[in-house]
Amino acid sequence: MPTTRATTEERSAVRTLLRLWPYVRPVRARLFTAAFVAIVASCTGLVIPLVLKWIVDGPVAGRDPAGVWLGALYLLLLGIAEAVLFGIRRWLVARPLSHVEAEMRASLYGRLQRLPVAFHDRWASGQLLSRGTTDLMLVRMFLAFPLTFLLVNGVTILVGVVIMLMQDWVLGLVILGPAIPVMWTCAVFERRYALVARRAQDQVGDLTTVVEESVLGIRIVKGFGRHRSQARAFRELALTLRGTELHKARLLAVIWGVIVTLPELAIGAALVLGAVRVADGGLSAGTLVAFLSTALALRWPVDSIGFLLAMSQEAATATERYFEVMDEEPEDDSTPSGRRAGEASGESSASSGRRVGEAAEGDSLPFGRRGQGAAGDDSAPPGRRGAVRAVGGGLRFESVSFRYPDAPPGSPPLLTGIDLHIRPGESMALVGATGSGKTTLTALVPRLHEVTSGRITLDGVDITAMPREELRAKVAVAFEEPTLFSTSVGENVLMGAPDGAGKPDLDRALAVAQAEFAHALPQGTDTRVGEQGLSLSGGQRQRLALARAVVGRPGFLVLDDPLSALDVHTEAAVEAALRRVLADTTALIVAHRPSTVLLADRVALLSGGRIAAVGTHQELLRTNAEYAHLMSGEPAYAGDTEDSR
Repeated sequence: MPTTRATTEERSAVRTLLRLWPYVRPVRARLFTAAFVAIVASCTGLVIPLVLKWIVDGPVAGRDPAGVWLGALYLLLLGIAEAVLFGIRRWLVARPLSHVEAEMRASLYGRLQRLPVAFHDRWASGQLLSRGTTDLMLVRMFLAFPLTFLLVNGVTILVGVVIMLMQDWVLGLVILGPAIPVMWTCAVFERRYALVARRAQDQVGDLTTVVEESVLGIRIVKGFGRHRSQARAFRELALTLRGTELHKARLLAVIWGVIVTLPELAIGAALVLGAVRVADGGLSAGTLVAFLSTALALRWPVDSIGFLLAMSQEAATATERYFEVMDEEPEDDSTPSGRRAGEASGESSASSGRRVGEAAEGDSLPFGRRGQGAAGDDSAPPGRRGAVRAVGGGLRFESVSFRYPDAPPGSPPLLTGIDLHIRPGESMALVGATGSGKTTLTALVPRLHEVTSGRITLDGVDITAMPREELRAKVAVAFEEPTLFSTSVGENVLMGAPDGAGKPDLDRALAVAQAEFAHALPQGTDTRVGEQGLSLSGGQRQRLALARAVVGRPGFLVLDDPLSALDVHTEAAVEAALRRVLADTTALIVAHRPSTVLLADRVALLSGGRIAAVGTHQELLRTNAEYAHLMSGEPAYAGDTEDSR
């Protein structure tokens, strides 16, 4: 994924931050109340200079000790009131803003689950992780502090300026002198800081990616002795991020220097001018004390403008990065072609004409009979007694073509004109050279990728006419590189089962996959397997992934070279158990070895993005040179591909 993901110069921080409103709206009452309380607290502090004026011009000038003590009591009460009000503000915002952060994080996670595989292929996991952690923390901090205090400090400065002008308009104009250069500096700072803030947050995502990859690949790093090179790569990224953060610090130092220096000079000038006027009798000492106290009370609201703007820009960047993910189009269940469920070109099937969501014939039958007709059909494939063939049933690819959405313009599709029919209850092995598109073809069945043209049907029903949830309940998958989660063995396996599955289903699936080793683990099937299942061997992970695929008794099974990591003896045992499962389901199996191919009734050879041949294993060995070379493991000669087409 490119480092620069948006043109920050074209972004309006206010417009970006307004996108947070749907999340903030449920807690708006408490936030508005908190802002009002903060304004009252801040304005309470501005009453203190007026009390000082009364003390100086009244009790002090009149030598009235009782009046001085009364004034001190007023000041104490005002200070306590200000502190209590700010405490109430903090209490009002703490709980609702943690709720907003939690809701945004849940929404982001939910969206990531619904985004297509193509999105996850493009985006680095560290970038997504940083959006769900660091960026949302910045958003929460903005809502808790800068959002409120930009308003509070703005009102405080306005009220304070009015009070100073009422005290003495000449001194007030002196104080207002730096206003224009300060505002110009803030405008310039905001534009420049936005660019640097975006760069820094993207670099945090890149750094997170490196850390995550290094931790997950620690065995590779240690096995090849690459810890030094990995450390150098991390250090380079860390130094780059450090440079960006220092750039941010320099920008912040400049604006702070301007914002602090110019008002201080104005206060100094007002002090000198006011002292001269008091000496001349043109101004009371109490008025000068009140004026300067008000000016000093405004130092914090003015000085804070710099880092409040900085935090706001960082929050705007974080919000922008958050909605970059949220704005991505999720998987939808619309049917672009408008086809109804059950329509199959040139065919009339038992399921033809049914709409989305209606049960296909045989759905209510026991495991292994979903998508099949009556038992005992004599037209069943050889070796599949009880499996039934229905016209248009099973798994069918019709003129399917596919090219990746991010493929270079004009590049040929990876798959072209795929026509393949796997009959109900039949298993078909998919064979082809490395890179021929076998895994991609299998990923089209559960709609992990969308076909570019053509269509795929299950029992005559176009898969694009099914809700994805329904489709993926019918089709179980097991990938060549199994992914396990850092939960227990049982939870990993039962992830492939419908709700309500229990220990009998788990034990049956483990037996099929020859994964009874799980019972010998320290806590049995309750043993946690660790992140990515790396506490297990490759063969053990693959067997658990196979158990996950079969535990739900699927009507359709898609296996991507499911036995590649098994030893010869375990492979034979798994094959024996898997044959019983395949006898009762419709399966597409990516295979590289003859032993896996022999599990299937028929074999399809994928070559040049097309189905080059279909037949039994023995037929293709006799008639297709390319297939024979793939099965023998010998290097293919140049003419094989042409001869086999």
